[in-house]
Amino acid sequence: MSSGSPHRQVVETLLARHGRTFAAEAGIRLRRNTPGPLFQLLCLSLLISARIGAHVAVSASRALKEAGWSTAPKMATATWEARTKALNRSGYARYDERTSRYLGAAAERVLEEYGGDLRELRGAADGDPTVAAEHLEGFTGIGRVGSDVFLREVQLVWTEFVPFADDRALNAAERLGLPDEPSTLRGTVDDDATFTRLVAALVRSGLEKDHDGVVAAADR
Repeated sequence: MSSGSPHRQVVETLLARHGRTFAAEAGIRLRRNTPGPLFQLLCLSLLISARIGAHVAVSASRALKEAGWSTAPKMATATWEARTKALNRSGYARYDERTSRYLGAAAERVLEEYGGDLRELRGAADGDPTVAAEHLEGFTGIGRVGSDVFLREVQLVWTEFVPFADDRALNAAERLGLPDEPSTLRGTVDDDATFTRLVAALVRSGLEKDHDGVVAAADR
């Protein structure tokens, strides 16, 4: 991002206040682009899809990983009861029983349809985020919100999807006076990794209703 960019101060403030992806917060080592972290991101996207706070979904994601269910084969071997208890202990209580079923079904689908490796989904999408979203929304429990989460975060390593920014991010960008078109928004930062953080920061600023705070801090 050029030091003379008219958006520089707002972008820097956003990144400083909110520039952490949900995957990073959940301890998912997405840069590896291997089956385990990609499956963990899928589970996180499923967890966030419920009408529940993102921080609770992140906590539940960590709990699943700590229980040892970090890959599709491991999740598939876990019992419904064990998954439900882990979700409940993490604070994901309201949707724990239903989501436990969804997680088991997701693991089975990853194994059966993608050979246990979501990089097969990447290949099937062939760089088209609409096709990728259709595949993702084929998982029970993942709707538009979940597919948006997955695509926002996975573009860190599946760079053919850059610049992906969903409606939540673009609406927040518009409120902050930033470009509300993905390719133009991408031009406000220097690299794809920072763009992934920027999109996450926009979503977080919206969730936390921090638009005014970002603007005020940027004007100082």
